Amino acid sequence: MKKIAVFAGSFDPFTLGHLDIVKRASALFDELRVVIFENASKKYMLDEGTRMRLIQKAVKGLKNVKVDCAAGLTVDYMKMVKAKYLVRGIRGAADVEYEQSIAWNNKVLYPECETVFLSSSPEHLRVSSTVVRELLKVGVAKNADGKKILAKYVPAEVITILSSIN
Repeated sequence: MKKIAVFAGSFDPFTLGHLDIVKRASALFDELRVVIFENASKKYMLDEGTRMRLIQKAVKGLKNVKVDCAAGLTVDYMKMVKAKYLVRGIRGAADVEYEQSIAWNNKVLYPECETVFLSSSPEHLRVSSTVVRELLKVGVAKNADGKKILAKYVPAEVITILSSIN
C-alpha cells in the first residue's frame, strides 16, 4: 500500500523551514501532499493562488510532492486522498505542546491518522512566516541587500515572486 502523507499549513509565505520539512518528509513517504488550508482566524498577506505558485516553484524538483489547496478539516482531506500520515514541523517546546493537542484531536476524528513530528533543522529554528511578512512589509525585498537578507528565510525560487508583490 502506498504511504501518503500530508503537510498542511497556511504557508503565508512558504519558508526555508517549510521546504526543509518537505524535503525530509518526501524521503520518508511514497507521496507527500503539501496542502494550503485557510485558517478563519488568520488574515493573509498572500492570496491562495500566489501561495500555491510559491510552493510549486520551491518543490519543483521533488517528484513525489504534490501541492493542493483545501478547506475544512485536515483529516477530511486526508480521508479523501487516503493519506494516513500528517507531517508537522517542530521548532521548540511551545510547538510540541500545541501540536500534541492537535494530533490527539486528529486521532479522535480519524483513528488511522498518525502524526509524524519532524524537528526543524538548527539553521531554521528561528525562521517563520511571521518574520518574513514583517520583512516584506518594511520593503526588504526592494533592493539587492534586502534580497540577500530574504534569502536566509525563503527559497531562492520564490524571492522574485515576493519582490514583485511588495
